[in-house]
Amino acid sequence: MPAEVTRGRFLKGTAAVAVASGMPAFIRSRGEAADVLRIGLIEELTGVSGDIAKRNVYGAQMALDEWNRHGGVMGRRVEFVTEDDRTNPGVAVEKARKLINQDRVVALMGAIQSADSLAVSAAANSQNIVYVDAGAEADQIVGKDCHWTTFMTVHNTWDITQATGSAIAQQLGKERWFFLTPDFAYGHSIVRGYEEVIKKLGGSVVGNALVPLGTTDFSTYITKIESAAPNVLVASIFGANLLNFVKQARGFGLLAKLPLAGPILFYEDAWAMAPEDRVGYWGLNWYYKSDLVYSAKNTLANQFVTDYRARFHEPPADYSCLGYVSADRLLWAIDTAKSTDSIKIARTLEGAKFHALWDGETYFSPVNHGLVWPMWFGKLEQHPPADDPYDVVKVISRQPVDPPTAASLARRGQACSLGWPS
Repeated sequence: MPAEVTRGRFLKGTAAVAVASGMPAFIRSRGEAADVLRIGLIEELTGVSGDIAKRNVYGAQMALDEWNRHGGVMGRRVEFVTEDDRTNPGVAVEKARKLINQDRVVALMGAIQSADSLAVSAAANSQNIVYVDAGAEADQIVGKDCHWTTFMTVHNTWDITQATGSAIAQQLGKERWFFLTPDFAYGHSIVRGYEEVIKKLGGSVVGNALVPLGTTDFSTYITKIESAAPNVLVASIFGANLLNFVKQARGFGLLAKLPLAGPILFYEDAWAMAPEDRVGYWGLNWYYKSDLVYSAKNTLANQFVTDYRARFHEPPADYSCLGYVSADRLLWAIDTAKSTDSIKIARTLEGAKFHALWDGETYFSPVNHGLVWPMWFGKLEQHPPADDPYDVVKVISRQPVDPPTAASLARRGQACSLGWPS
């Protein structure tokens, strides 16, 4: 199959079940056609990340259908065997083992929550199976808990904070930051990264409020924020937590006097907000509609957006992009290696430069297997254009992400030893 930049149009028709549901079909048994190549797809299809995971799957399915349209991988049709880990690391391990040992998948991909991804990464490594993390952001995945079998497509929390921290400071100032933080590993890592940025810039932090998942009443948090008298509020909460907070903060008058920013905007959250709640400056993994992300010459990106909208009746979100790129590169590596041997697949993926759904060259770092690619920074808009109600972000800048080195990982306590087999 030719490289991404020379591909034709996407497949327009899919199996009836996929057309009806937008999800990949399940494999019925191990005994089905021996010439089918199976990839295990583990996602949080139920739970707090369900909407995001769904779009991750949509993007992956687009890539898989494209490969099948052009003759498959190594001349074999490719299918996903999809499992729901139910946002539970223990279940994620069970599903990974089931996919490897019973369904005989040749590789794994997926996961949104960091705990689930770390669990799948360890399980895959224990059985020498390549795993592509398509959405979880924990530094450990490509840091102290890295494996030669694991590759991360999404930006890790360190990259997110380093890329967006200076942009927030430039836009809103570096003095008196207050953090509103989800009380688990992702949020704690985000704060550590931003504290490093503020230290370098000579700014200051005046508070950090930890928010459990499922919080509905933010009145005490709003009082605490007002008492600290910050100049900038950085919110890394998401989902229902974010929706509840911005609605209540607007009601208290907080958002009228205090600028809001965040490390990552999930478009599902922005689309669910009331127009008056769409405020602030946010980091972006990717955006479907900006010359700063991809140009008119990027035929792959333009066609992806067009065909995704036709198929799913909405534009692709950032996690649609991540699902597509993760699946596409995994299938490319298998096809290029001409083998399902995990070492050959991983060696083919590592360091190989390619072009994708954004402008510029990118690759999985040989140092820690994290994808080296830019981030973007934008402003949330209250009123989208009349012809596209989904277009609620104005992209302001493209933020480079520095390639990791062994020294830079060691300095922040995330030294990676990939542990290739001898």
